Amino acid sequence: MAATRRLAVIMFTDMVGFSASAQIDESGALTRLREQEDLVRPLLVEYRGREIKSTGDGFLVEFDSALKAAQCAIEIQRRMHERNSQRNVVPVQLRIGIHLGDVEQHGDDIFGDAVNIAARVEPLADPGGVCLSAQVFDQVRNKIPNALEKLPPKDLKNLRFPIDVYRVALPWLTPEPESPTSGPVRLAVLPFVNMSPDPKDEYFADGLTEELITILSQLHEIRVIARTSVFPYKATSKSVSQIGTELGVTSILEGSVRKASDQIRITVQLIDVGTQEHAWANTYDRQLKDVFAVQTEVAKRIAKVLKIKMKKVEETRLEKRPVVRPDSYLAYLKGRSLLLSSWAEENFRAAKSQFELAISIDPTNARAYSGLADASTYLMVVDHAASREWDRQRRAYTARALELDPELGEAHCSLAAVVWDDFDYVRAEKEVQLALSIIPGHAYVHHIYSAILQDEGRAEEALRECALADESDPHSLINALQHTLLLLMLRRLDEAKIKIERLKDLSGSDQFYHWTLAWYHLCTSDIPQALLEAARTEEVASENNLGWVALLYAAAGEKDRAKKILESPAGKAGKIGSPEQLAMVHALLGDFDECFRLLEKAVAEHRVALQFWRLEPQLEPARRDPRFAQVLKKMNLA
Repeated sequence: MAATRRLAVIMFTDMVGFSASAQIDESGALTRLREQEDLVRPLLVEYRGREIKSTGDGFLVEFDSALKAAQCAIEIQRRMHERNSQRNVVPVQLRIGIHLGDVEQHGDDIFGDAVNIAARVEPLADPGGVCLSAQVFDQVRNKIPNALEKLPPKDLKNLRFPIDVYRVALPWLTPEPESPTSGPVRLAVLPFVNMSPDPKDEYFADGLTEELITILSQLHEIRVIARTSVFPYKATSKSVSQIGTELGVTSILEGSVRKASDQIRITVQLIDVGTQEHAWANTYDRQLKDVFAVQTEVAKRIAKVLKIKMKKVEETRLEKRPVVRPDSYLAYLKGRSLLLSSWAEENFRAAKSQFELAISIDPTNARAYSGLADASTYLMVVDHAASREWDRQRRAYTARALELDPELGEAHCSLAAVVWDDFDYVRAEKEVQLALSIIPGHAYVHHIYSAILQDEGRAEEALRECALADESDPHSLINALQHTLLLLMLRRLDEAKIKIERLKDLSGSDQFYHWTLAWYHLCTSDIPQALLEAARTEEVASENNLGWVALLYAAAGEKDRAKKILESPAGKAGKIGSPEQLAMVHALLGDFDECFRLLEKAVAEHRVALQFWRLEPQLEPARRDPRFAQVLKKMNLA
């Protein structure tokens, strides 16, 4: 049966302490289990809930209405409280959790983030209590007689971001006091609204947003969500509560900017996600040349309102931000906006032109040189014929950026990527750690660090960096893909499955989703399902990703199908993947001579990523070949 997706309200129920009581008195525990089933099932019917399945000592239930689900949960707990209040009755206590979200139907079962989140919300309920996610809270507040009490944000197991959870105040429960939360404050800077007379000044509002994200990311006690995860909320109709839940933040900064000639008006407001009240707001009427001072003042004010204690070095860094000419700054903002707007060569070239304009106006603009280094890196990837020249340029631009501003975190990250390509892992790690000391919450730096650690075979440390990258940029496809692949290589399959479902929502196409799902089925030895997903991957994959499809077929034992891709016109022309990637295909086909010929070629060209080679169990036969040790030696990893 074909899978269908829909929005649904999901309820999980669970008997408290059933497993322990069954070990002590199995007969009595089973009797109480049947009693709770007899109590719950008629109420599910009454409130139009659909029982998906029994979970042993509880239920997975689907509702069409959040209000009906909440009313049903409250009534279940009221009836159970009445039962437990009778004399000579062994109490039965349930926990109930409810969440609203997208689910996918497979046969009689349902899957998806909504199911996973509901399963994590349920244990937060008190015995005899009910907990609701923020999505359900938005639907039922003021519609049920019970008060709803917000719990502190929770980092839930196997979920990529904290979520807001509300406890239903039931008269027979006395909730235990919550312990205070600890850890960095989590903040999202939403895209500023362009109020300028000229719509073309949109880039200024976008650039100001990105600059504030960068500045606030330098404060160690704040975790700021990255640009790629906040810009999808541009002109959104979603509520602050919903955005806060989706991004896992406790505070949101939003605002607007109006630019007219050399005059600017910047309005900012800091909102507490839990109360949805303004914690602080201000309007700045300044000249364009004062925009850097405004950014510094906003950052310091936010730190004060959120009770963030800045380190002395952070205060000094804010006060001594290099100032460049306003027209150079505007060209730099245009370049950044172009660089991040689309993965297209023409955008990278247009961004490069704006950075060059910024430097021609003000040769001391270090950030423009860092932008040039990034543009050259992207062009090196898409313009294969001129990759050596782009590599030469990114090295020169990185060096110049650091010469002008030795404390520019993004430039240290660029340098880490350069020396990593040179197989200088010691210096690469040093540079990435230096970048993190300046911009500790920068998602891309954590992403690069995880890849470096995987090359070195340091899997658990790499997993930590993946989680930090995810935390800072929860809507990033590249972070989610890296995290998913690492979990698959480590055979942490339950966690990987959750990430794979998330990939489907993030991916612009389905090739990443189907590929990772195929590899997941290979890891579980479900070869028929793996081949089905491999075929789906082949249908939607771009030509330069067909090497990954060949890898799936080779791993599944379908050697003829893998060879057919390798021997296709695109395969013979070297268009279906990198030499290092195709070397893996030949390794799984058992052709180790061709495997190491390609791997040696990749090393010689400095176009090699060793993550799969170091960590994927299926490549163990290749790792045992003496030639692999020689590869590691050439890469300074022996």
